[in-house]
Amino acid sequence: MIGDKIRQLREQENILLRQLAAKLDMDTALLSKMERGDRYFRKEDIVTLAKIFKQPKKELLTLWLADKVLKTIKDEEQKEEALKLALKSLK
Repeated sequence: MIGDKIRQLREQENILLRQLAAKLDMDTALLSKMERGDRYFRKEDIVTLAKIFKQPKKELLTLWLADKVLKTIKDEEQKEEALKLALKSLK
């Protein structure tokens, strides 16, 4: 989710992967893996990306967090029940 969004924003702005990686002070290969969902973005990367792309920080952080949750539970048998319980405890 978040990787797709970052790729979309980067392509809309005609920014090359290596250019964005330089702005984030990271290796191009690492950023490529993050866009593909093979590696996780750090929270501070998302805050920086929100500034670079002039996007609402809350929107990108929400996508980032949802992505982390889904990747954590995707292979678990009780994922739906666990999410329901987690949501219930938040209320």
